[in-house]
Amino acid sequence: MTTVNKPAIPIVVLISGSGSNLQALIDTQDDTNIRIAAVISNQQGVRGLERAQEAGIPAIVLNHTEYDSREAFDQALISEIDSHQPELVILAGFMRILTPEMTNHYHGRMMNIHPSLLPKYKGLHTHKRALEAGDNVHGVTVHFVSSELDGGPPIIQARVPVKATDNQESLQKRVLLQEHIIYPVAVGWFAAGRLKLDGDTAILDDRPLPPSGFQHISQHTSISTPL
Repeated sequence: MTTVNKPAIPIVVLISGSGSNLQALIDTQDDTNIRIAAVISNQQGVRGLERAQEAGIPAIVLNHTEYDSREAFDQALISEIDSHQPELVILAGFMRILTPEMTNHYHGRMMNIHPSLLPKYKGLHTHKRALEAGDNVHGVTVHFVSSELDGGPPIIQARVPVKATDNQESLQKRVLLQEHIIYPVAVGWFAAGRLKLDGDTAILDDRPLPPSGFQHISQHTSISTPL
């Protein structure tokens, strides 16, 4: 199902580091029908800001250390984001725990990507934890953001086989490749009006997604979507 001649939606991307997922979104703006209105980082001098500048996108630093509390920072961040009037806010390696005020403000309009098959391995060191657990399959999840850390309904997952020879670095590299595939897909669904959040349920093409979201087979470089 394709939406024709729908105007590109403005989005804001939040980063803290290198911005490789930001680059994937920059590279697919035309295909996903988005316009990145601004990139905001809580860290100065990171590669992600350079990526934005190279693409002609406003690159903004909002240093969290200059605020007295998490709440004060999030209030300033909301104000900066809203000045760009985005329809969607994307967390792309944004290493901050968000306050309920912020997650509620963008309910149904904020996505995150997390390098595990949620609900497994919320938080940090996901590749290490998957290897230590002896998992045969690892992966990555794009999900709507809720007030729960790495919570919120999954939208799409890519499952990555764990090889006997894997270490953290090799597994991370293969998972990262899948991140760059599935994040633009999820954003494109939203931009096309196919994806929404209804209460605590992710809806794609008017059908509830399963609890684990749409499943992408990691060997494929394109995604055959429902309908």
